[in-house]
Amino acid sequence: MNRRNLLGLALVGSLTATLAACGSGEDPLATDTTPAEGGSADASTVIVGSANFPESELLAEMYSQVLEAKGVTVQRRFNIGARELYLKALQDGSIDLLPEYNGALLAALSSGGAPEGVSTPDQVLEALKEVLPEGTEVLEQSSAEDKDSLTVTSETQARYDLTSIADLAPVAGELTAGGGPEFQERYQGLVGLEELYDVEFGQYRPLDAGGPLTVNALADGSIQVANLFTTDSAIETNDFVTLEDPKNLFLAQNILPLIRSSKNDETITDALNAFSAELTTENLTEALAKVQVDKQQSAAVAQEFLSANGLV
Repeated sequence: MNRRNLLGLALVGSLTATLAACGSGEDPLATDTTPAEGGSADASTVIVGSANFPESELLAEMYSQVLEAKGVTVQRRFNIGARELYLKALQDGSIDLLPEYNGALLAALSSGGAPEGVSTPDQVLEALKEVLPEGTEVLEQSSAEDKDSLTVTSETQARYDLTSIADLAPVAGELTAGGGPEFQERYQGLVGLEELYDVEFGQYRPLDAGGPLTVNALADGSIQVANLFTTDSAIETNDFVTLEDPKNLFLAQNILPLIRSSKNDETITDALNAFSAELTTENLTEALAKVQVDKQQSAAVAQEFLSANGLV
């Protein structure tokens, strides 16, 4: 059995969590999920999925609208959950397409984390192509990047004189960290923090992946260190401080589409590559703030973004 098939089995075997952990009481992968346009999915329909955090859902909505503008029939199955869940869904055909992050995906698919010496966007992309599960492929990556981070309040930063993750090593035992449950097991998480930085927190609270539970816990002092995404508008609005990562535990995280090869064609490739060419860290951060801060609906924000950039 080849490595890719073993990987697929490992991903399936790791799904011990229930879908209740995905952030809603409903299973977004249920076979009776209603498509956006009604009816049931057929061979010509592209099922777009997302992880369970606002940026992923916004990007998935952008993908959906870009494809619909080109006449592609789209079905939405958003808010699936963590990477372990949605990769399984991609491989079993429950979804066909979703936004991904090149470095995090590479680390997840590589035994022992990402290869040494791989850090730039192009290096990460080339390495990623070598470990993609059979039957999947990635399209062109955008310049937009959203990294994992360790983030603290300005008060915690000043109290412990923190500038980088390395500064946490002597004080981490006094602190409680928090973030998505999966952060506990990932190399780009607690495993890598201990190995690269000798950082071991006194406690870890499983909350959500860069979501409101984690943000609120950091703000109210329930945790002192949070795993947040660098485009999160909560960092600026709360005067949080993101710690530097001098050993590059968190790799380049350029956003790119991950798609089942059987559902890709020239129309889809051209549409999504054109979208990725327009997506930047700056315009994504602005769009995400409209969802997270201004509480606008993802569909409306996506429509405005795509119109402003000549994509619909």
